[in-house]
Amino acid sequence: MLVSTDPPYYDNVGYGDLSDYFYTWLRRSLGSLLPSVLGTVLTPKADELVADPFRRDGSKAADEYFEQGFVEVFERIRRDSPPDYPITIFYAFKQSEIEAGDVASTGWEVLLEGMIRSGWEITATWPMRTELGNRMRSFESNALASSIVLACRPRDDAAPATTRRAFLGTLKDELPSALRDLQQGSVAPVDLAQAAIGPGMAVYSRYGKVVEADGSDMTVRTALALINHGLDEVLSEQEGDFDADTLFCLKWFRQFEWNENTAGQADVLARATNTSTGGLERAGVFRAVAGKARLLAPVDLKPGWDPLTDDRISVWEVVLHVAKALDEHGADAAAALLTAAGQRVDLDTAKELTYLLYSVCERNGWARSGLLFNGLGTSWLDLELASRNAGAVQTTLDFDGETDGDE
Repeated sequence: MLVSTDPPYYDNVGYGDLSDYFYTWLRRSLGSLLPSVLGTVLTPKADELVADPFRRDGSKAADEYFEQGFVEVFERIRRDSPPDYPITIFYAFKQSEIEAGDVASTGWEVLLEGMIRSGWEITATWPMRTELGNRMRSFESNALASSIVLACRPRDDAAPATTRRAFLGTLKDELPSALRDLQQGSVAPVDLAQAAIGPGMAVYSRYGKVVEADGSDMTVRTALALINHGLDEVLSEQEGDFDADTLFCLKWFRQFEWNENTAGQADVLARATNTSTGGLERAGVFRAVAGKARLLAPVDLKPGWDPLTDDRISVWEVVLHVAKALDEHGADAAAALLTAAGQRVDLDTAKELTYLLYSVCERNGWARSGLLFNGLGTSWLDLELASRNAGAVQTTLDFDGETDGDE
C-alpha cells in the first residue's frame, strides 16, 4: 500500500456535505448499476474524519474525535505501508498564533503531533505550486501560493533521545542551507515560513524525544516556535551581504515603512550604517526635507531608471525598481531590468532582500507592501529565466553581427 494524502483539518472543509451535491446526480444516473455503492440517499458520514460538533455532541468532543482518529489513521498507515517506500502528505493550511512573543502554526501542530506520535519521521520537504493565483481566496490577500509536501518514513523504534541544546545546535547547522534551497526554488515568500517547518521538523522528528532542561519532553508547539525563531535568525544573518545604503534602508523600513520620521533620526541611523542621508537622496531612494525624512516608496521612484548608468546603485534600489516594473508593466519589463542589474549587483543578494522584506511586512501587518514583495519573490525564478534567455539571444545576435562584418 502506497499512500499520498492531503489530510483534513478539523472542520475546515465539510467534505461529506460537499460531496452530497455530486452524489445525488451520481445516484440518479448510476444507482441501478452500483446499488451497493450508491444505495443510500446521501453520502454516509458517520465515520468521516472531521470535527463536526453537530455529529459529536459539541466542539470539545468533535476535536477529541478528530485528533484521536488522526493518530489512528497514521498508525494504521505505518503498520501497513511497505518499509522501502515513503508516504507523502500534502499540506496547505495557514494558521498561526503568537504566544509569549513566539509564532507557532497551530495547523501544523495538530498535523505533526499526530504523525510523530504515530511513529513517523519527516525525511524531505517540497513546496509545490498547487494553489491557483486567480482563485477567489487569493484576491487581495497573502494566501498560500503553494502546498507543502512532506515525505515521511517510519522512525526507528530505537531512535535516540536528545536535549534541547543539541536540538538547537543541529537546527542551526541544517536550517540555513535548507532555506537557501527553498529560496533558490523560488518558493513564494508568503510560503517560506510554512515551507521551513519541513526541514526544521525533520530534525525534531528523527529523535525518539527532545528533552527540555527541566526533564520534560519538548512539545511540537515549542519546536515550531524554535523553528520560526531560527528562520528569523537566518534571514537576519543575510543582512551581512548588504551594501551600506541597503542596510540603512532596511533598518529604516523595519521601523517606519514608507512613513515620515525626523531627519535627526535618519542622520543617526545613517552614521550607524556607514552612509549619509545626502548620499541616499542622490541615490534616489530617500528624501529629507524641512526636518522630515522618509524612504521613497516604489510608486515614488522616477521612471526610466537604468542600472547600467546609475553611479550609486544598491541592492535596495534594484529590488524596488524591479518590483515596481513587475507590478506596473509586467514580467518582460521586470526581466529586462533584472538582466541589466545583474551586471552591477549580486542577484542572489537581491533575492534574499526580497524574502526578508516580505517577512518584515508580514510581521508588521503591512499587507500592501507585502503583496508587492511576495509577487516579486514568487516570480523571481521566471524573471531569471527570461533574463538568461534574453542574454542568450543578445549573444547570438552579437556573434552573427561580427560574422557578417568579417565577411
